[in-house]
Amino acid sequence: MKRYFRELSVAAVLFGLLLLLAVLAPHFFDPQPLLSRMTAAAPKLVLACGVALVIICRQIDISIGSLFAVCGTCAGLATAAGTPFPIAILIAIVVGLVGGAFNGFLIATLRLPSIVVTLATMVTWREALRLFQQGVFINLPPGTEWFGLPMTAGQWTVCAVAIVLVVVLSYVLKNVAAGRFIYAVGSDAEAARLAGIRPQLVTFLVFAVMGALTGLAAVLNMVQSPQVDPNTGRGLELEAIAAAVVGGVAISGGRGKLWGVFAGLLLLVCIGPALTYVGVKPYWEKAIQGTIILVAIVADGVRSKKEGNRR
Repeated sequence: MKRYFRELSVAAVLFGLLLLLAVLAPHFFDPQPLLSRMTAAAPKLVLACGVALVIICRQIDISIGSLFAVCGTCAGLATAAGTPFPIAILIAIVVGLVGGAFNGFLIATLRLPSIVVTLATMVTWREALRLFQQGVFINLPPGTEWFGLPMTAGQWTVCAVAIVLVVVLSYVLKNVAAGRFIYAVGSDAEAARLAGIRPQLVTFLVFAVMGALTGLAAVLNMVQSPQVDPNTGRGLELEAIAAAVVGGVAISGGRGKLWGVFAGLLLLVCIGPALTYVGVKPYWEKAIQGTIILVAIVADGVRSKKEGNRR
């Protein structure tokens, strides 16, 4: 139980918030609005899972918002040009994979700081997209929105993809050697190397996976609208990092669970609508979110210090 204290704490706060809303604002749980909110949060959940892997590996990626826009635009252009939608989905994922692999190559092979590399690629991809697309929206052909399904079925499909991804990645992290390698490299890269793990390869692959997940998230976002906005994705990197940190992923690396990230994201995305339903002015949303993030970081720092003292 103590091992999962951070994750359980977030889950408890989320449960308390939902219980309070059940009493003060029962309309918060009306099925269709609730499903719409969860659908809108699904791409963020995919990104938050990828960011969690990166942070567990003791790295950071702040370029995902820009890469998200690039992947969505590429998929949108392909679809508008008549490319079959499954191929357009693959294009988005491959573009994301290449972008993530490029970050991983610079960070793992050239030993450059991840914050500097991803800051540079964040600006580069965003500006390149702005010059190429000039902010023009891309109209998607009929049958693209909601994967060609009725809206409710499409919303459930988007949510299901995100949840299945969380389950699969959680299993990989816990039961597959590649997943345990990520924890090992994040905890102590030199010790991992002495144990026969290749930290540079693990780091490269983590960034490549982060890119592929960014492409998938862009697709889940694209199908929710009849148009693709090339300016989308601004600030998504901060939301994903916040969800991961609030959900118990140690910013110092080597620790974290994806179910905690899931709970952290739900907590953050519920705050805004909750304030609206209980009659509180919405500008308090960012202040409350910032306070939650700060408390999570401080708690992580205190825990790390206590663990260091025990050693």
